[in-house]
Amino acid sequence: MIHIHSVNGYMRLNSWVFGNILQLGTQSFCRRFVDYKIDPCGRLRDQMEMAARTVPANIAEGSSRHQTSYETELRLLDVARASVSELEGDYLNWLMRSGHTAWSTTDARYKAILFIQLDEPQYSQDILADASNHILRQYNRFAPYIETDDHIASASAMLVLCERVKQLLTAQINKRLTDFKDEGGFTENMTQERLSAIKEKAQNAASPRCPICGAEMRRMVAKKGINAGREFWGCVNYPECKGTIRIY
Repeated sequence: MIHIHSVNGYMRLNSWVFGNILQLGTQSFCRRFVDYKIDPCGRLRDQMEMAARTVPANIAEGSSRHQTSYETELRLLDVARASVSELEGDYLNWLMRSGHTAWSTTDARYKAILFIQLDEPQYSQDILADASNHILRQYNRFAPYIETDDHIASASAMLVLCERVKQLLTAQINKRLTDFKDEGGFTENMTQERLSAIKEKAQNAASPRCPICGAEMRRMVAKKGINAGREFWGCVNYPECKGTIRIY
């Protein structure tokens, strides 16, 4: 039986919690301000809500692939970051279409949102209930800035949240890149294990030495060309070394 904590480990990530806060805040903003007069076809609302949804979704999926594919994890985290940038553009446009600009980094409201710290999650075996309660508690800390009736202030607050999520995702991506360089990915490690097994098998089979690099050789079958279907000795260091010996 797989322990639920190992399956849902991403729920402990601040990036995932912030992603959910960003989604909840966007849903609230769109419900209150993006009405049919401003968005008669509903395209802007759909775009904003979908961009917000993909942030925690891709963080969850990417982090769940951490053990099997660094490449997939990094790709999904980058998609999440791109979705934040897309959403950020929508909020910025919302401000500019009303003749306003984003808050300066020296603005007291900007600093207040920037320095709100998340609580450490306390999860039991009932992790789904605990996670949803945790997210709602954290959202309530930002609610005074998000749930205001002033659409300009609300959009400005959401812009700061976008910046925070992007920073967290960038740090997470950089950490994964460092881990990949130090440890290699699952696929690369499996390939190395396979090559080691091939080399060991070749040594036990008293195979000849490669005429080019001197390494062990293994029996192979030509797949194409005039020798298709015939066996030959191939260097275990292929493709770095292309040494072969014909088997008569």
